[in-house]
Amino acid sequence: MARKNARWGDRTAYGESVDWLYDVANEMETEDGVFWVYGVGDDGVMAFTDFGIENLVELIKIHKDLKSRPQR
Repeated sequence: MARKNARWGDRTAYGESVDWLYDVANEMETEDGVFWVYGVGDDGVMAFTDFGIENLVELIKIHKDLKSRPQR
């Protein structure tokens, strides 16, 4: 299921797709500063501590660097 951002459509402020950013963030563990907030029912949303945002920014940089490298 594609996640949409009301402000940028299917793109994020980083110029990447929402799904790509979700996949990068989904690699993080609780000790990295990410957690899930659940409401009524099974619906939940990924949330970040300040430390988690710092880690996510670093992961984005790593993944962008890997994407820009030529394939062998």
